[in-house]
Amino acid sequence: MDHEALTPAEPLARRTSPSYEDIFYEGSEKEYRKAIQIAREYVSQFLQKNTTPFSGIKPANLSAIINEIDFDTPLESYESLFEEVKAIYVDHATAFHLPGYIAHLNCPVAIPALAAEVLISAINSSQDTYDQSAGGTFIERKLINWTGKQIGFDQNCDGIFNAGGSQSNLMGLLLARDYYALTHLKHTIKLAGNPPEATKFRVFVSDKSHFSNLKNASIMGLGEQAIIKIKTDRSFRMHPGRLEDAILKERQSGNIPIAIIGTAGTTDFGNIDPLADLANLAKTYGLWYHIDAAYGCGLLLTDKYRHLLNGIELADSVTIDYHKSFFQPISSSAFIVKNKLHLNIIKHHADYLNPPEQDYEELPAQINKSITQSTRRFDALKLWCTLRLMGKEKLGDYTNRIIEAAKETAIMMDADDDFDLLSHSDMGALVFRYSPKHSKGYDVCKMNENIKKAMFFEGKALVASTKVNGEFYLKFTMTNPITTANHTRNILNIIKKHGQNYLQSI
Repeated sequence: MDHEALTPAEPLARRTSPSYEDIFYEGSEKEYRKAIQIAREYVSQFLQKNTTPFSGIKPANLSAIINEIDFDTPLESYESLFEEVKAIYVDHATAFHLPGYIAHLNCPVAIPALAAEVLISAINSSQDTYDQSAGGTFIERKLINWTGKQIGFDQNCDGIFNAGGSQSNLMGLLLARDYYALTHLKHTIKLAGNPPEATKFRVFVSDKSHFSNLKNASIMGLGEQAIIKIKTDRSFRMHPGRLEDAILKERQSGNIPIAIIGTAGTTDFGNIDPLADLANLAKTYGLWYHIDAAYGCGLLLTDKYRHLLNGIELADSVTIDYHKSFFQPISSSAFIVKNKLHLNIIKHHADYLNPPEQDYEELPAQINKSITQSTRRFDALKLWCTLRLMGKEKLGDYTNRIIEAAKETAIMMDADDDFDLLSHSDMGALVFRYSPKHSKGYDVCKMNENIKKAMFFEGKALVASTKVNGEFYLKFTMTNPITTANHTRNILNIIKKHGQNYLQSI
């Protein structure tokens, strides 16, 4: 194709709108600058004009608008395009950056990371091989080594950025399974599939661990039967004594324990298993030890609360979610192993991509460490820009603020007889419900369900929910360093208002 014939100054006759094809050649800067400028204005409006975390729009109304759009009729300009996007997305997007959002594990994001997103998307490097990423390869590797050092690993650690904690947990469980089969059964699962003994493999988690453990066991052909849930203690942490009893019970039943998965920051309660005690049991019984620190990894940033992760350095592998606790945009996650040689278990070669004869010291290939992604975004640049401009200490201060605001909020709830708080949190997740003692004859679960729904469509403050022993509870998930106890006090008052409205309606 003749590039000169496609310049913006000489558009093809069939073009009646901006030269969208211009992105495909070197003269596209003008078109790019215009599109980015308009998009930037809409981001600015989103940040400046939003005062509540949600518009309150009903799903039926929003889907009806979107279903009317006809892809066969292109829009005439970037202005009309972004006006449409504003109406169907921006105006109703959940604003995680506002203190009234206190629902899920969605942190507000650091501006240096947003700037990095512009470079990442436009340049569009792929992190699988050096010839597609160049400096990106070494930036990612340096950040992996830095994270390993924060964990307490030495220079023998390694890892890879990936899409999220569930994927990292899958890698941890896969290595645990394959390592056991290789070392104890002399069986290579990569080549021969699961051995007959795999039906007896058992992995131990707390009953408050992430659901991805069950999904991953199913994906790997072990079945959910392989996951043994250990009842947690009163603070919703894995109980080491019950864990050891379960390991011995499974052995006596003829099953094969292969791994322990500890949780550093449960999704519901934000509490951390006794990591060092679990490590001792893993060592005693020769089990792989994986720690899911997708939530609790933020403690690596703070000197004040870093001790809560003591024992994480004893793990064989660790899940890190920068997009939960390092103030990074989705997606930014990593899987880290203590011993880089363990990643050889999952290495595969393709002649067109990473042939076995290549010198990987000269031309490194991150794809050798990945199980589910060949083409992979350069998400590491976001964390690089954040750390280089803001530094660990400032990010750690953000973590301190979150934890301390959660502590103040927990004390506030404890002092109010109308709230039942189940547990204080190591991080910032508080599970509770509104249960006014002076009122009688109401269903506490139905009332709290009603409160959550009413708050969602009102849009002033958003909270999450969960079930504990079959009972419905509300949940605060505090990930925003600007959220203070004054904000949470206001949200508790909103909860009371909707609770009283419910009581008056029954």
